[in-house]
Amino acid sequence: MGATATGKTDLAIEIAQRFPVELISVDSALIYRNMNIGTAKPSAEVLLANPHFLVDIIDPAQHYSAWDFVSDTKKLIEQIVNRGNLPLFVGGTMMYFHALEQGLNQMPMADQSLRNQINNEAEVLGWPAMHQKLKAIDSVSAEKIKRNDSQRIQRALEVFQISGQTLSSLQAIKSINNNIDPTKFILNVQDRQELHKRIEQRFHLMLQNGLIEEVEALKSRPDLHLNMPSMRCVGYRQVWQYLEGQLKYDEMIFKSIVATRQLAKRQMTWLRKQPQKNNYDCLNLQHNKIKDAIYTRLGSLFI
Repeated sequence: MGATATGKTDLAIEIAQRFPVELISVDSALIYRNMNIGTAKPSAEVLLANPHFLVDIIDPAQHYSAWDFVSDTKKLIEQIVNRGNLPLFVGGTMMYFHALEQGLNQMPMADQSLRNQINNEAEVLGWPAMHQKLKAIDSVSAEKIKRNDSQRIQRALEVFQISGQTLSSLQAIKSINNNIDPTKFILNVQDRQELHKRIEQRFHLMLQNGLIEEVEALKSRPDLHLNMPSMRCVGYRQVWQYLEGQLKYDEMIFKSIVATRQLAKRQMTWLRKQPQKNNYDCLNLQHNKIKDAIYTRLGSLFI
């Protein structure tokens, strides 16, 4: 577990080369096909040599929820254990980690036609007005959701229209849990400025590797738009806005880097609440004694 740009994937691959583990991605961006550069997805060669489950599993026009993640991982855990290995979850989508460990509520499946109706209504009334509509139905959820958070407003309205029950009432009922007690390895950051430097360097490398062209190809598709979860991934929204003429090139770079820093800050805030037993500074991972400490702790799991 760790914030963006802390070297989680590289470490996980090293671990997989030493121990009988199979890698499961915990990343809400890596699930999308044809979104490779902006998500910092491992190359096809790396994935071929070091397979990751839950990478490239859906099209950017499709939706994938935390419920889907938990449901999929339940099956994967059983399959991996039956092969005599241990699952190694690697990523930075904290909502997925939380759902995996704490369980989820039974929610109705998404209804695309209903979502289209809600989106059409929002185009006329605006999302603040849709938020007021939600408030009249489910004041508890409305209190937690911002007035312009279109994705969460849409989902709360959708759940009510499908089930006749409010989102908040369904969230009070836990109905799926993996019943796992994971050993956590947390990649932390002592020097925040150094992480910011990594984030900036990585984004400039993404641009060099063709991020704008990648977003252009996605933008050319009639079935994709900025309100979709896939296009909300950090960097994609900002490049899309640049291509629309809403942002200048330098503004796009600045806003992308700031958004990535904000993501890292949220991730680290969440990680601080986790048990800190196996906590390592990602900037010191090159030191053999740090790696040895990780490998010794991992080795104890296989005794």
